[in-house]
Amino acid sequence: MKILSTRFGELEISSENILHFEQGIPGFPDENEFAFLPYETGSPFGFLQSTHDADLTFLIVEPFSFLPEYTFELSDEWSKEIGISAENPPQIFNIVSIKEPLQQSTVNLLAPVVVNWRDRKAKQIILEKVEYTTKQLLFPNGLPDQKTQGGK
Repeated sequence: MKILSTRFGELEISSENILHFEQGIPGFPDENEFAFLPYETGSPFGFLQSTHDADLTFLIVEPFSFLPEYTFELSDEWSKEIGISAENPPQIFNIVSIKEPLQQSTVNLLAPVVVNWRDRKAKQIILEKVEYTTKQLLFPNGLPDQKTQGGK
């Protein structure tokens, strides 16, 4: 499938990387289909690019790399809706907002994106009765050390 992206240009996307959001994403109820674009091999970051709106791209992250204590329960209703089970566990992502300076970037822990890769289904759920926020600092202890290359 070919899609256009303001950020990435024209992309050829494998059907394996197309995710279907039956009810859209909160705030974007008509956007039901997104391409998952990994940032790079081994990175916890990726992008969700709308297949219909070239301007709509979300930066996402697997939260456990940054916040290993992050945990929540999936309701039976959500698990059934997405097709999640012990035999088909989900992959969890959260939407990131990049800020200036970079150490002020935030991650939405209140509304994780739950992915069922087997069936290519996904849903952004809104957690209840938790202390998470929509603007948790992604780097609460400062930016990770960067190894420089080619310098002295």
